[in-house]
Amino acid sequence: MNTTSTSRPRSGMSVLLATVLCLLAGTVSAAETSSLRTLGPPAPSKVRRVVTLAPSLSEMVLSLGAGSTLVGVSRFDEAKEVAKLPRVGGFTDPSVEAVIALKPDLLLVQPGPGNQRPVEKMAELGVPVLLLPLHSVADVLAAMRAVGKALGREKEAEAVVVGIEATRTRIREAAKKLPAPRVLFVYGFEPLVVAGPGSFADELLRDAGGINVAADASSAYPVYSVERVVRARATVVVDAADVDVGKDKLRALPGLSSARWVDLPSMSLLQPGPSLGRGLEELFRLLHPEGTGKAAP
Repeated sequence: MNTTSTSRPRSGMSVLLATVLCLLAGTVSAAETSSLRTLGPPAPSKVRRVVTLAPSLSEMVLSLGAGSTLVGVSRFDEAKEVAKLPRVGGFTDPSVEAVIALKPDLLLVQPGPGNQRPVEKMAELGVPVLLLPLHSVADVLAAMRAVGKALGREKEAEAVVVGIEATRTRIREAAKKLPAPRVLFVYGFEPLVVAGPGSFADELLRDAGGINVAADASSAYPVYSVERVVRARATVVVDAADVDVGKDKLRALPGLSSARWVDLPSMSLLQPGPSLGRGLEELFRLLHPEGTGKAAP
């Protein structure tokens, strides 16, 4: 059994779990939330007070150098820059009262069925809302540009987008020169939840030169059967789960006991935001240890 030890802290359990649940919920309503939308009154030309309902959205604001506009964030935000800001709830249970009390000029939301009603209520009460789906890399880049436009930071947003696209191009070219491992990307062990086709990780696995063995699944974040996992013949298992319950049982299965197991070294790959490029580089190094060092892209 091969194992690679990495340093991603499991203390961020609630953030990761919430992120995955949010993505799962978002997948259900992808048809409804596949484009940028606004609710409520128009935002002022000069936005001074921003509230976000997801860490990825806070990261976007921070990456634009507009962190001083943040006046409230979700309870899942862990960035040190927002450590002292008021918390306004989570992805699926934002507090209408807490958001209204902060008198935001703009509320940034990753839409999903769980937050639809409270967000619509906030808009009815006069809060300008920008809904930003984050189901794909293209969504992330579009969201970056939209946040940049809303905050008058278009040039900064474009620089972030160009940087991400350059990283993707560089990683893809490097991956072409290396063998393609068969990868199982795991979000949870009991039940076994993996990255299926159309998921954020599936898209980045292809960028990094990996073959997603769960590409035959029926959804982006399926509960995968043990029988299918055994047949999948993964050579690398990426552990993105928050808890290890059920992990040893899976690792002992035929076909997985000889796979190389790796942990994500950070949350970069799990938060669809400006850290996407860094997360992709980390994934590349996990999949291609033979391509790091002197040959690293």
